[in-house]
Amino acid sequence: MPAREILLYGDPRLEQPCEPVEEFDSDLSTLVDDLFATSWKIPGLGVAAPQIGIGQRLAVVDISVGEDPSAQLVFANPEIVESTGRITLEEGCLSFPGLFTKIERPRGVTVAAQDLTGKRFEIEAEGLLAQALCHELDHLDGVLLVHHLRGLKRRMFLRRVDKMRRLGAWPGTLS
Repeated sequence: MPAREILLYGDPRLEQPCEPVEEFDSDLSTLVDDLFATSWKIPGLGVAAPQIGIGQRLAVVDISVGEDPSAQLVFANPEIVESTGRITLEEGCLSFPGLFTKIERPRGVTVAAQDLTGKRFEIEAEGLLAQALCHELDHLDGVLLVHHLRGLKRRMFLRRVDKMRRLGAWPGTLS
C-alpha cells in the first residue's frame, strides 16, 4: 500500500469530470489500498482518485484516519441521491495543503454507490461524514474547494495560494 503523490491546485486533471469505474477487480482493490494509504499519510479524512491522477469515479473516506477499520468506506460511481438542511463548516483539501475556508454544505446526505465488488449500496450520513462525502464526490465532478467560493472570499483564498507558492511553502510531493 504505497502512498501516492497528491495533485495540487493548478493541475488541470483536478478539474476534469471522471469516468465511471467499470472493472471491479484486483487492480481496483490495489488502487483503493493506495488511496487509503495516501489519505492516512497526510493525514486526511478521505481522498478521491483524481487527486492522485486517476480519472475514475472512485473515492475513499475514513473519518477515523486509520484508527477504526469499520470507518473505512469505499465509493465507486457514487451519487448524492438526497440531501437535507444546510450548514456552514470549515473545510480543507489535500490539493490545497494547509489552507482552510468556510463553505456551505448539506447537513445530511444519502449517497448511492458501488463497493469493491460492484455491489450497489446506500449510506445516510450527517455531520463530518456528510461533509467528507460531499467533498470527495465534488472531486469526481472536477469541483474543487475554491469553486464554492465567490467574490472577495475567492480572491483572498487564491491570494493565499499564490503567496504560498511564491514563498516555496506549496509542497510538490508527499515526501
